[in-house]
Parts: sequence; C-alpha cells; structure tokens
Amino acid sequence: MFEIVLDELRQKPLQEQRTEICERKGLGHPDTICDAIADEISRELSREYLRRFGAVMHHNIDKNLLVAGDVEVAFGGGKVLKPMLLVIGDRATFTVGDEAIPVEEIALKASKEWVKKNLRLVDPEEHLRYQVELKRGSQALADIFVRKERFLGANDTSAAVGFAPMTATEQVVRNVEFYLNGPSFKSDFPETGEDVKVMGLRKDDELHLTIGMAFVDGYINSEPEYFRLKEEVLEEIKEYVGSRVQFRVSVDLNTADRPGRGIAGMYLTVLGTSADGGDCGQVGRGNRVNGIIPLNRPTCSEAACGKNPVSHVGKIYNILTYRMAEEVYRKVPGIKEVYVWLLSQIGKPINEPKVVSAQLVLEPNTRMMEVAEPVKETIQAELDGLDVFCRELVEGKVKLC
Repeated sequence: MFEIVLDELRQKPLQEQRTEICERKGLGHPDTICDAIADEISRELSREYLRRFGAVMHHNIDKNLLVAGDVEVAFGGGKVLKPMLLVIGDRATFTVGDEAIPVEEIALKASKEWVKKNLRLVDPEEHLRYQVELKRGSQALADIFVRKERFLGANDTSAAVGFAPMTATEQVVRNVEFYLNGPSFKSDFPETGEDVKVMGLRKDDELHLTIGMAFVDGYINSEPEYFRLKEEVLEEIKEYVGSRVQFRVSVDLNTADRPGRGIAGMYLTVLGTSADGGDCGQVGRGNRVNGIIPLNRPTCSEAACGKNPVSHVGKIYNILTYRMAEEVYRKVPGIKEVYVWLLSQIGKPINEPKVVSAQLVLEPNTRMMEVAEPVKETIQAELDGLDVFCRELVEGKVKLC
C-alpha cells in the first residue's frame, strides 16, 4: 500500500521570487503540431478500440517527427517546393482475436483532420507527406490491457510532478499565445501565422516578453509594408498584455529582423509555420501538460501526448499531478504553493503508486498539522476516481498542449 508523504517547503513561492522565466510554443510551432497530432491519433484509436471491443487496447503514438519542407518565400506569395513530412511512430494494437483494426488509416485521417482544423493555410493533402511507422506492441505490455481489471497495471516505471497555482507570468505567457492564435486576432491580422513562440521574463515587477511570430508572405507586398504591419501587431500585443497584468511590461517581436536586408531580414513563411521550410518538430519538446514550459519549476521528463490514456503513467500521472495540485490549492486553506509527485511501478495498478509526495509552501501562521489530513483526503479522492479521469482523457476533455 502506498503512503502519502507530506513535506513543508520553507521557500518563497515563485511569484515572490525576483526572477522567473516561462515559455509557450504556439499552435503552429512544429513541436506543438507533433504533440497535438500524436494525441489526436491516440484519442481516435482509443475511441475505435472502445467501439469495437469495449476497452482501450495497447498503443503509444508518442514518437512523431515533423520534417520541415522547402519553400520559396516571395512578396505577394511564395510557393512550396517540397512538402513537409510527418513521421508517425511507436506502437499500436493491430488485431484483437481475428478482427483487424485499420490503425494506419485512423492515424492518417486524424492527422489530416487536425491540420485542416488548426492550420488555415496548410493543405493536408498538398503540403504534407506521411510516413506511418507504427508497429505491434510487446506481448508483455499488451497483456496488461486484457486483464479485465478496473485499474490497469502501469505501462512503465515513471515519475511525474505538477504544481499550483500558476503565477501571473505563467498565465500571461500562455494567454498571450491563445489570444494571438484566436479567431478575433487572426481576423484583424490575417498576415500573422499560427507559428507563435512566447518567452516571458519577469524581473521583480517588470515583465518582458520576446515573441516570435511567423508572418505570411502572401499578405506582404514589400519590406516597408512588413515593418508597418509588424509595428501594428506589436502595439496590439502591448495593449493586450498591459491591460491584463500589474507589472510594467515591455514586448519585443521578431528580434532577428533586419531592415534593408530584404526577405532575408524578415520572418516570412508561405504557410504560417516555420515547418514549411525552416524548422523541424518532435513530440515532447514543446509545452508541458499545463500549456507552458516553466523553467523555474520541476517538470516531468515524459512526453504525455500520444501515450495511451488508460495505463501509461507517462500521460496519466503527468496530468494527474497537476490536477491534484490544483485541487489541493483550491480546497485547502493556508497553502501558498503546492507540488505533487507520483511514482509508478510497471505492472502495478495505476491507482496504487509507489509513492505520493506533496510539498507545501504554507501561509504564515499555518501549521502542517492543520492541513495534513485535508491534503491527504483530496489526493486520495483523485486516486479513487482515476477511472473517471482516464475516461475524460479518452474523450478529449483535457487539453494537453
């Protein structure tokens, strides 16, 4: 039986420390594309397994690679010389008994539908090629899925950690990208692509954002027009951020730009993503499961996207630790900051981790003995409802990237 271990952290919460750094890779960033497509494939496979067999079968689709294509950028609209290549890899269940599952077809359909829905300038048939390298899983891991237990055995020995609450800096970094890729902004500034990266640095009460945003060459007719539109976008970003934080704010946009160098001095793309000709992507190199890359925080090393949602703790614990931390922070008074750790053992039921550890930064005049029991009860309740949580993952109710 596992133990819930509590520790008091005698440190300043991150919000009160002098510096913090946080990053978010946006919707059209090559790494985010890989993460999102991997998870979409996993969800569609899970639904097909459930429809046919009443249970999710063994699979992990977390080894995707997006190989950049080649383009010729030009004012007024360039052209694609070589399409991008999406390599879809790892393991899946292809047969159950005598029944075959069209794994490759499901993977391709899910990939193309995600691209069509999220990358407005990318034609999934014309601008992408696909290489499906999914293979059959090992018998030992596949057997975990047919044991008919309420809680399956863990697919791996793995540890995860989540925290709460997010700081104001972490929230604004995430929300700025949401805004820049939202329908209202794209309607006002269609010349901006989906490939957005936001890097936030807070020093004391000053917040600085460095933003990289692809512009689409089809909307740009000259170098002066690019820099004029860039300035309009920059002012809009400053107004958005300034109205939402209490910090002094400064923003830089596309800092590699150099006037006078023509197309080479501007961040231009043909399709709105650097993957069209400049940058490759890979699962696990992007945002953590809470939507940011929090450099000051401990984070799980596992790539959650694409892993199966019923036995792979690299996904389940990765997300669950954040939910546990958020529930503890929300429900238990007297806590400034909380970190929750989970460790699994391969083959052991996922609701029975090897250890659960909660590290708490307490409010002044709050004692550990006052919060210990409600913290443990909150964590235990999440583990008791783990089968419901896994269903939410299958149904896509939890956004990962």
